[in-house]
Amino acid sequence: MAVVNCNDDSFYAPSRALREGAVEKALAAEGEGASIVDFGAESSRPGASYISEDEELERIVPVIEMFRERSSLPVSVDTRKAAVAEAVLDAGADIINDISALSDDPCMSGLCAERGSWVVLMHKKGEPVDMQTAPHYENLTEELRDFFASAVNRALSAGISADRIILDPGIGFGKTLEDNLEIIRRLEEICGRDYPVMVGLSRKSFIGEICGGKNVPLDITERLPGTLAAHGAAIMNGAGIIRVHDVKEHADLVKVLFAISSKNR
Repeated sequence: MAVVNCNDDSFYAPSRALREGAVEKALAAEGEGASIVDFGAESSRPGASYISEDEELERIVPVIEMFRERSSLPVSVDTRKAAVAEAVLDAGADIINDISALSDDPCMSGLCAERGSWVVLMHKKGEPVDMQTAPHYENLTEELRDFFASAVNRALSAGISADRIILDPGIGFGKTLEDNLEIIRRLEEICGRDYPVMVGLSRKSFIGEICGGKNVPLDITERLPGTLAAHGAAIMNGAGIIRVHDVKEHADLVKVLFAISSKNR
């Protein structure tokens, strides 16, 4: 899943592009091997705040319409507003990637059920503006497992088909470095085997901390090797979708992992 941020605030600047630029970035990602493109108009980086519904619609809808004219690749949209979800589904999107797991907007679950869209249910602790302020868990694995049981039940009760649900443990969304590592190690235990699991850890701060140290973390521009290693581990531990900034490098990673796995069967 290739990340295309239709804003000027997301934490990795090369992922940002507006209007025609976002379309060209998505088409380039498709050419490099992306299976899905995920567009987002509202930044969810640590410290980010909500944007208005009107601003989100203005940023995202024209991009989806223009991309749909030139590509049939599955389109995901990162939003937690039902009005935005409805508009992008009308414009040709296939997946609603909701970082609130359908809980922020009471109309979201019913809309996704009615439209038959895929949904990504992501775990986060707190809101982006404060989620990295001393996050704490008594039992991380148990809390995430319980969260997903509740989120899936909420989706199913709203009428969303079980075969349209994807789980995302929310790496970096209210998690410490050790929390993120535990999630990757115990991914299958946390998320189970009943639904596809998506992991997005591309160039995130915990990789900078591991590679450079907590006091002087590696710069975001230097985190690709660490990102590849972490995504490789996530795939080996059960991830079926990886959400990435660097498509070509990850496409090669996946090809090699699958070749090794196939040979060993």
